[in-house]
Amino acid sequence: MAINGNTGLVLEGGGQRGVFTIGVLDYMMDAGLTFSYGIGVSAGACHGMSFVSGQRGRARKCAIDILKYYKYVGLKHLWHTHAILDQELLYDRLPNELIPFDYEAAFSSPMRFEMVTTNCLTGRAEYLTETSSRERVLAICKASSSLPFVSPICPVDDTPMLDGGIVDPIPTERALQQGCQRLVVVLTHEHGYRDGKDIKVPRFIYKNYPRLRVVLSRMRRVYNEKIALVERLEESGIALCIRPERAVEVDRLETNTNKLRTLYEAGYATAQQVLTSDAARPYLSALDKD
Repeated sequence: MAINGNTGLVLEGGGQRGVFTIGVLDYMMDAGLTFSYGIGVSAGACHGMSFVSGQRGRARKCAIDILKYYKYVGLKHLWHTHAILDQELLYDRLPNELIPFDYEAAFSSPMRFEMVTTNCLTGRAEYLTETSSRERVLAICKASSSLPFVSPICPVDDTPMLDGGIVDPIPTERALQQGCQRLVVVLTHEHGYRDGKDIKVPRFIYKNYPRLRVVLSRMRRVYNEKIALVERLEESGIALCIRPERAVEVDRLETNTNKLRTLYEAGYATAQQVLTSDAARPYLSALDKD
C-alpha cells in the first residue's frame, strides 16, 4: 500500500493527546506508507519528525515510556524553568542521548516536512523546515511546542516564537498551497468537537508583543474555524481524516501512562481501519487501486 504522491500529511497538535497521532504514525510505518510532503503543529511537529526519520516506536518511547523514569510534566518545572515541561530533557537529552534521534535519516528523507510556529512579533504563522542543522531543527520543534503562558518564548533565527497552534492549529490550507491535491489529516479530537469561547489577554501579559496578544485573544475562534474547514474538506473528498472515535479522556498535560497507552492503541487501530477502507482508495497510488 502506497500513498499517492499528490497526497499530503497534516498533523494536529494537542500536547499529550498527540499520543493518538503516534499510534497513527506507527501504523503508517508498519504499513510502509510514505508521503512526499507533510506538516505538523506542536506535538504533531515533534512526533512527525520521528516519522520523517523512520524511527518506528521512538515517539512512543519519548512520550509514554520515559514517564516511568522521568516526570517531564509538572509544576516543579514551571517554578524552576518557567516551562510546564522539562524542555532540557525533551529537546536535548532525549534526542541527543537517551533516545537518539536519527538526524541523518531525517535530513536525507525525500519527504519535505514543515513545522508551524507563531511569530511573536507579527502574530503570524511561520512554516519552517531544516535539513542540515541539528541545533536548528531542535529549536524549531521546541518553538512549535512552546505553549503560551506556561512556556518561555523560544527564539528561532533570532525571532521570538511560540506554539504554532496559536494561529494555524490544523494547517490544511498551507498543505494545499504547497501543491497537495488531497490530504490525510490526523486530528486529536473526536468528530464535531469545538473549543470554548475566547478570553481577551490583558495588556500586562506579553506586553512587548501586542500582535501576539491579539492572536491569543482569538485563538479558540481560529481553531473552530479551522476544524470547520477540515470537515468541509472531508465532505468534498479532499481530506481523509483519522481522528478519535469518541471524546478523549487524556488532557494536554496527561501523565497517566495507562490512559496514554490506551489512546496510542486507539490511534493505531483507527489508522488501520481508515487507511484500509474504501474511503482511502482515492488517496492511494494507482498501483494500489488495482
